[in-house]
This record gives sequence, structure tokens and C-alpha cells, in this order.
Amino acid sequence: MAVALRPTPHRKLGLRHDLIDQSPWLTDEFISIPPARRIAVSTPLSSTSVVTESLSFDFSLATRIVSGPGTINRLGELVSAYGGSRVLIVTDKGLSAAGHDRRAVESIEAAGHVAFIHDDVSPNPTTDDVERAVTAARNHEIDFLVGLGGGSSMDCAKGANFVLSNGGRMEDYWGVGKATKPMLPMIAIPTTAGTGSEAQSFALIANAQTHMKMACGDKKAAARVAILDPELTMTMPRSVAAVTAVDALSHALETFVTTKRNAASSLFSQQAWKLLTNGFPRIFQDEADLEARHQMLLGAHWAGAAIEQSMLGATHALANPLSAHFNTVHGVAIGIMLPHVIRFNGPVAGKLYGQLAEWAGLCDADHPTAVDQLATYVSELVAMAGLPGTLEAEGVERSLFPTLAKEAAQQWTGSFNPREVQPELMQELYESAWTE
Repeated sequence: MAVALRPTPHRKLGLRHDLIDQSPWLTDEFISIPPARRIAVSTPLSSTSVVTESLSFDFSLATRIVSGPGTINRLGELVSAYGGSRVLIVTDKGLSAAGHDRRAVESIEAAGHVAFIHDDVSPNPTTDDVERAVTAARNHEIDFLVGLGGGSSMDCAKGANFVLSNGGRMEDYWGVGKATKPMLPMIAIPTTAGTGSEAQSFALIANAQTHMKMACGDKKAAARVAILDPELTMTMPRSVAAVTAVDALSHALETFVTTKRNAASSLFSQQAWKLLTNGFPRIFQDEADLEARHQMLLGAHWAGAAIEQSMLGATHALANPLSAHFNTVHGVAIGIMLPHVIRFNGPVAGKLYGQLAEWAGLCDADHPTAVDQLATYVSELVAMAGLPGTLEAEGVERSLFPTLAKEAAQQWTGSFNPREVQPELMQELYESAWTE
């Protein structure tokens, strides 16, 4: 069911409007964007720039999905099914306080196995977090891993699996397919509806010295099972629910328009978008709405599955330097930048954005202002979650925009954006997000 959102004043783009009317490359699609939303371009936008959906892909679901209220109680049974006996549960102290780790331990022990808890994981895991988890795993001589928590716990568990199974350091696995040996079986249990890490074969780990995030991926790192139990998300603080919900929404949206998108990823993106746009307003209207929580959890998972096939785009490229330099919470950075990236990509991905707008109940897919309506809709959802809408409100230093822009243009995720990312354009996007 679509939610009716009250229109809000448009934000300033702060871009080079003086170039717009003089540009010889303005297409009909570009001109259809309201003047306040036009973005200057320095390269022609030809018909070949429009994003298409590839029918060629190599796809398989590496992770079994067990979804439903109370499914954490099946953990012990599933550990048995995949040959585990000594299990390390990688989690964080917040989850321990909520008691979720005890439920996991009880289920594992009831199945006749031994469980150990490692709850020393930072909110944005670094190579140091991975090393601590590896040490704990070796000390307990474990043969099975469980990642219990948000993306941080699950990524840390996956990162530890790389080093534990293949040796070396986390930095050795930066990139794709660098693990040469088999990896331990793992079960991922998300307690937030955001990252979709349980559906991915990548561990996102920050270098402890530089704080820049490394995407370390290998098909062998994928969880054997993902347990999606919406009851576990009921203990999320509202602030955590807000940033994770925005992150999940961005995954569904960005994966739908990347240059790497294909027929398989589009199915996941579409289903994720429909579940998330339905559940998003409901979880902030009624925090006890278990059905809405389940929609968000499953939507986040499908969006994570889409990432495996299509990757992400400029929003995440812009967000990562903000987290590295200012410790901006990832979901906050995403929420600020996403509406501006939608408008930036509009000239080449307008038809796809139009489909998302239609599925959200905003307008027909071919409506001339569909891109702008979608961007405004996302801004409204971010505001509904109680998150800031500008970089100024988040305390970002405007003087560092050139540095941030250079780093954003070098981010791996940016290479999949439907419109080419360049430092000067990334700086214009930061400027557009500076103030209302």
C-alpha cells in the first residue's frame, strides 16, 4: 500500500546552472526535468548512455533462506545439518544485552553442540576486529561460524573466515576471488533490516590505519544459511531502525539502475523495493508491527541478493568518504546523498526510476516529473525516519569537498553507476547536499 507523503520544498542543487541553457547536448528526457533539478553535464548524453538490462548472467543462490518469526530456534538443527560441533557466535555487546545470543546458544546446545560467544565487534568493523575474532576462533578450535547482529557482526564473521581458513591478513583478500582454500560453514542471522550482508559473499572491512573500507569477496564466503527472524529486529532502537531502513532502501534503488544490472538482479531489486516501501512507513508508525518488520527484513535480504549481481552506485561512493573523514553513520550519509544522486542519474536512468516511482504509488512510470517525484519521496522517507537531510546539519566541513569528491570518484561502487562519476561532478553533488 502506498503512503501519501506531503510535498516539501525542493532543495537547492547548487550546481552550474549557467551551463545548462547553453549546452548542445540536452536531450528531451533531460529537458523534461524541472529547471531547479537540471544538472550540468560536461559530456554528451547519447542514447547509448541509457541503462539496459542484460540477459546474460551467471547466477545461483549460494545461501539457503529460513524465514519467519521464531526461526532462530532452528539454529541448532541447522548447525547439525551442515556438520558443525564447535560454534563461534560473532556478535556485539548490544545484542548480548538484548539476550539474542543466549537464544542462539540455547538452540545450539540443545542440538548437542558447543557454542562460544565473541562480542567484541565495532559498529564499523576494521582489520583489528577481524584479528580479534580470528584469535577467539583459534583459541576455541571452532569448526563453524555464526554471524549474529547487523552488517558489522556478519561482515566481521565473514572476514574472520577468510583469515582463519586461508591465512594471511584481511588486506590480502581485498577484491574478488582471492581465497584459494575452502572456508568454514557459516550461518548469518541479521537482527537489523539494512545491509543484507547475510545474502552476500562480500565482507566490508575497514583498514584500521586508513579507515577506508575494503570489499573482500569470494563465493566461498557466502553463508550456508540465512535465518530471517523478524522477532529479533523488535529490539532495535529507533535510531538503528532508521539508518538501516534507509540503507536497505538505497540498496533496492541503486541495484535497479546500475550498469551491471541484469534480469536476475532486477527481480530481487523490484521485490525488495515493493516490500521496503510498504514496510518503511509502518515501522515508524507502529514499532510493534511484526508484519512490517518482516517485510523490511525480507526486503533488505532481497536487496542484498541484488547487490551480489548488480553492485551499487554513486550514493555509496559518496557516502564512504563521509564515514571515513567525519565518522558519519553510513545510513545517515546515504539518506543525505541518495535524492541528489537520483536527480543526477535521471538523464540516463529516468525510465527505470519511473518504474520505481510507479511501484511506490507516486505516478505513472512515464510521467515527466517521475524522477523528481521519486527523489522527493526518498527525502520524505528519510525525514520520516528522523534523519538529517543536509551535510551542513551533519557537521561536514565544506572545505573538504574537493578531497571527498576525489575519493568518491575512486570508490569501486562508483564504477557501476549508470552515469560516469568524475571528481568535479562528485563535488557538485556534495555541494547540492550541503544545505536546503
